[in-house]
Amino acid sequence: MARLPQRAVRRRVTGGDQSLFRYERALQRSGFLAIAGVDEAGRGACAGPLVVGAAVLDVTSRKVANSLAELGDSKQLTAATRDRVYDRITTHALAWSTVVVPAEEVDRIGLHVANIEGMRRALARLNTDFDYVLSDGFAVPGLATPNLGVWKGDQVCGCVAAAGVLAEVTRDRFTVGLDTRWPQYGFGIHKGYVTSMHRDALAQFGPSPVHRQSFAPVRKAAQLHGELASSGGESTPRFEKDFVREGVA
Repeated sequence: MARLPQRAVRRRVTGGDQSLFRYERALQRSGFLAIAGVDEAGRGACAGPLVVGAAVLDVTSRKVANSLAELGDSKQLTAATRDRVYDRITTHALAWSTVVVPAEEVDRIGLHVANIEGMRRALARLNTDFDYVLSDGFAVPGLATPNLGVWKGDQVCGCVAAAGVLAEVTRDRFTVGLDTRWPQYGFGIHKGYVTSMHRDALAQFGPSPVHRQSFAPVRKAAQLHGELASSGGESTPRFEKDFVREGVA
């Protein structure tokens, strides 16, 4: 199928359609039937992994639309609502996946590159064919499939919002393991994001092996303690694979 120019996609999103699936419907009117959404969670955190979700939804199904009535920007949903919507996405999506990009990889290749690479991996793990990709904020370079980055895509594209919920819930569950291993940092509360509580813990204990060395608050804490993050004999947790998942309806 020929590529549809990005400007044409945006023109075809009708002004009267304010539904969460308006981009998907515009693309379907142009002949793109299977549309994948991709989004991340943890980009702004200074500890823990970057997690990327991807999802393909049947936006023509009334059953799917009704089951995902609570779907929206994952950051604006309560934890209980996210968990509920997560279960519905994994039940009704045509395909879905989550991948984990560890903190050390974020440090090694850089945040933006890690984000792009995570999106590519999540899309590659989808167990179905798709002919267009929508992503939050910026396009994903290097894909054979035409794709479009949509400003605040998790608020205006249902498949992107679904991907965001998959990523957010997966990352929240991942941080439970971090909190068990290093309870002194409060990972279960702030999820690795920069808060006053997290800064205080960094100042008191120094960085852990799951802190991102390339982030300023972590570098500052490392300098304060006169060393890079040390595990004190512990290794970086290797349960990332437990959160690399995919499924089909």
